[in-house]
Amino acid sequence: MWIFSSASDSSLKNNELQVMLEASQAGDDLAREKFIKKYMPFVYKVASKVSGQYIDPSTEEGSISLIAFNEAIDNYDLTKGANFLSFAELVIKRRLIDYYRKEQKNNAVPISSLITKDEEINELESFEINEAARRYQMEDEARERRQEIIQYQDKLKQFGISMQELVHISPKHEDARVRAMEAAWLIAGDQMLRHYLLAKKELPLKFLEARVGVSRKTLERQRKYIIALTIILINDFPYLKEYIKELAGRGEPSV
Repeated sequence: MWIFSSASDSSLKNNELQVMLEASQAGDDLAREKFIKKYMPFVYKVASKVSGQYIDPSTEEGSISLIAFNEAIDNYDLTKGANFLSFAELVIKRRLIDYYRKEQKNNAVPISSLITKDEEINELESFEINEAARRYQMEDEARERRQEIIQYQDKLKQFGISMQELVHISPKHEDARVRAMEAAWLIAGDQMLRHYLLAKKELPLKFLEARVGVSRKTLERQRKYIIALTIILINDFPYLKEYIKELAGRGEPSV
């Protein structure tokens, strides 16, 4: 993973599900039909898990499960940010258990799968609480990441560097990135070199050339990239430091 490469905020799969769900709730019958058809394997997998045996789509249990999935589409609250498939699984489970009770076919269902109505409600409430807590944690972390990026951009400006150009100047070869990483660690771990960098806004090229085994020309070419890495290391940027660990492929590089 490159530290300065761009990445999508969410997976294509989740985006597709969200689009189909929103269209279905908005009254697009064709979108709903495609949505249900796409997730039929999921529906029958959940149904089979509840019954303890394979559920044939042509059976009554299969029909109930599809109806329950359709119900989940209607009742899912997009504003809560909970996982739709987890919500749909609870609805399918609830409807099948109601069916088995009504038909007095409890012997076809494992005892562990049968829960009281109060327990069903508690399970759904617990799910929603956990999802809300998870979403809050993710949003809080996202805010911290954004704030960290803003602070980082301010630091970079002092050296005449922008985030946009870092995407393009990041070394394309792993060995080049590792060497740049070693140079950054070397500067960050040496008080004299840190002072030189911060005071002069330049790399201590002569010293680095002798220590990291890289030509002066290469160091000059990677100057902004090395400075950008060093700024992360010498400041309180925990999220960006995690990216650096991934970049290095291990802990602190040996110099």
